[in-house]
Amino acid sequence: MGQNSHSPVLMAVWDLSVTVEDLGADAPPITVSVTSDLHIGGVILKLVEKSQVKRDWSDHALWWEQKQQWLLRTAWTLEKCGIQADAGLIFMAQHKSLRLGLPNGLTLRLRACFSGPVFRTVLGICKMLNIRRPEELSLLRPVEEKKRKKDKDLSEELHDLTEVPLTSVSRPCLYNGMPAHFADSLQTEKVYKMLSVSQPAPAPEAIAKLYRPASVVDKAHIHSRWLDSSRSLMQQGVQQNDRLWLRFKYYCFHDLEPKYDVVRLTQMYEQARWAILLEDIDCTEEEMLLFGAIQYHINKLSLTEPQTMTSSPAMDDLDSALQGLEVKLDGAESSPQDMLENLTAPELNDYLKIFRPKRLTLKGYKQYWFKFKDASISYYKSKEESLGEPIQQINLKGCEAAPDVNVAGQKFCIKLLIPAPEGMNEVYLRCENEEQYSRWMAACRLASKGKSLADRLFQSEVQSILSFLAMQQTNPNTHTDDSMSINTHSLVSPRYSKKYKVKQLTPRILEAYQNVAQLSLTDALLRFLQIWQALPDFGISFVVVRFKGSRKDEVLGIAPNRLIRIDLGVGDVVKTWRYNNMRQWNVNWDIRQVAIEFDGNVNMAFSCVTADCKIVHEFIGGYIFMSTRSREQSDTLNEELFHKLTGGHEAL
Repeated sequence: MGQNSHSPVLMAVWDLSVTVEDLGADAPPITVSVTSDLHIGGVILKLVEKSQVKRDWSDHALWWEQKQQWLLRTAWTLEKCGIQADAGLIFMAQHKSLRLGLPNGLTLRLRACFSGPVFRTVLGICKMLNIRRPEELSLLRPVEEKKRKKDKDLSEELHDLTEVPLTSVSRPCLYNGMPAHFADSLQTEKVYKMLSVSQPAPAPEAIAKLYRPASVVDKAHIHSRWLDSSRSLMQQGVQQNDRLWLRFKYYCFHDLEPKYDVVRLTQMYEQARWAILLEDIDCTEEEMLLFGAIQYHINKLSLTEPQTMTSSPAMDDLDSALQGLEVKLDGAESSPQDMLENLTAPELNDYLKIFRPKRLTLKGYKQYWFKFKDASISYYKSKEESLGEPIQQINLKGCEAAPDVNVAGQKFCIKLLIPAPEGMNEVYLRCENEEQYSRWMAACRLASKGKSLADRLFQSEVQSILSFLAMQQTNPNTHTDDSMSINTHSLVSPRYSKKYKVKQLTPRILEAYQNVAQLSLTDALLRFLQIWQALPDFGISFVVVRFKGSRKDEVLGIAPNRLIRIDLGVGDVVKTWRYNNMRQWNVNWDIRQVAIEFDGNVNMAFSCVTADCKIVHEFIGGYIFMSTRSREQSDTLNEELFHKLTGGHEAL
């Protein structure tokens, strides 16, 4: 031994024992003789030789159980990885089967990558299912449905896609309207049809068993189940054949093309539909009836129409309207052209009524002469006095504008939440009729994003609001066939099913149906999504947090363009912060606290109660990433930037 100590050539040889998963649970580990300068690739080579199994091992890699990490850098030596004789290594496949629940309730069994970051696993799954813009989706652990004693364990129907290869093509070639890898067998063809066509709703009993969040805290618990995008499935304790949900996580849908996005559009519709049916998002009775009518129409068309997604000329306008409805994060820079437009920006002038609940007055709405210019509203006692100083000027940049409308009752109000240092001020504007409401609502929505009336989106926004109101018009003279029985339980949420009898709901849904009966399938799906996107609570993910300096739990709403502080007791919005005013955000991983700095020396900090603060960090970074996507580079995804914005200290 003495002479060896001077000779660096001979390194100590030691035994490393590795469990090979494919040999079965009872097989003893394989022991290989190694030296510390042997690289991981060399260890794998020795293992494969010693196992004497002839097969393709290319998908296999070493997993270090104690450290919960993959050893994917095959050129690294054992010494560099820090591996000694007591390391319990497992040699296993990197792709394993997973049970995946989709937004439309289908469960697929498919092969997914367990070794790369979840972000890349989702890219692979979406590529296979033909869903573009996969960065908008992610995986979460399912919420358990209510189990009843009487229920025999109804094993769910699994659609097996484990044989379908994971494709490497970014846009798969279509064959009979479906990706070639689905056209191989009748069984996979059938599954693709189920992915791309809206499925009939389950029976009321099955709907009753689905999880329904009863409060904003329940919703917060759902959002605490998102997986971490920067770590692998294996590192997050997901095992082979575990069940996960695939859902849209970021509510800014970029670049929707009905021609290519059949599966994406259908699954988006299904996620929206179930959010409404399970009361995950609030809507008015009129909106609910309209949602019910469009669903009824989509169900009918899905049974009869051959599945081709086409876009009619009218829809191209709607498509650009949808683009406008997508909440864009506007950069602060304005071009010379924008400045010119602002100088010549048109105005809105009208008599409207205003009501301010916070003011200590018993009077309700009072009428004033209103002027809308740039991004603010001024009001005067009368038209004649509008040349002088206004009674008040309200700046709408960063406000929230929500509809408070009842078409049948001819009530057209706009509820404005105006940012103020101490929180949000509430103001209601009451309009005379649909036309006036549509113009002012469109103006408020644009102003909230810092845009003026000169913006090209103004007219399309007005039109889209008008057409939405027209759909809520009921025409009592239209003859509807009462003998048509419709399953109202699957068209409206339980709240309305309890409130009205089926024979009361049926004629009202059929009445609303008259307004949408002429839409094609694609148009109906897009219209449903458009109305969903216009709901005041659209796209908000909730987490329970504790703000620095506060002694009680509160709720943080994370939306595509802003953060919202919500009082748990009353459920009111206390304050809103916009991302485009954000200077920087930091996470103190040791005390699990998120601190954010906004323009104007506004700082806030909170610790997370329900979710891990990595989830909140990823949501904020993810939304900022989504806003950097542009139409020009629509097919290239900057994965590195996503991880830079969302990765924790573990990712660096």
